[in-house]
Amino acid sequence: MNKITITRVAAASALALTAMLSACSTPGKLPPGTTIDAVRHGARSPSAEYALPDGGLRLEFAQGGFNRETWMLDFDAKGTLVSSQQVLTEANFANITPGMPADEVRLRLGRPVQVFGAGWHEHIQVWNYRYAGGDCVWFQVSIRDADQKVREAGIGQDPACDGPSKPRD
Repeated sequence: MNKITITRVAAASALALTAMLSACSTPGKLPPGTTIDAVRHGARSPSAEYALPDGGLRLEFAQGGFNRETWMLDFDAKGTLVSSQQVLTEANFANITPGMPADEVRLRLGRPVQVFGAGWHEHIQVWNYRYAGGDCVWFQVSIRDADQKVREAGIGQDPACDGPSKPRD
């Protein structure tokens, strides 16, 4: 190879690396076939990892203002990207049903943006998910402490829209 060819190869390699790293900042833009090692060593680290039933692995990337986006990247058992999806959507929320195990909710929606305890007779945790298009509302999933299953799920008022608290007179 001559000096010009080596320079062109180096420039092309640098351009490809830059494109790959910028794609890692937006996980949904990664092409199928990307290796899990390339994703793990990209610009962002996954916020969680989940084992899939077929021996593959799902990487979670929570992002966006108020964590309104969560991308799930599914890899086969060989570590090759097969699909990616932004999961915080009303269509996916509709599939969260009473009796579903809490682990299944995490696998489908990722980590909640906020969790708080509630309940008088039956203690529950309320998992809250903000999402794009859900201004001043969020998706809430009530998980029973006793059996770690969904009690109910639905849209609720996001307290971030309530404004500052006013002192009582």
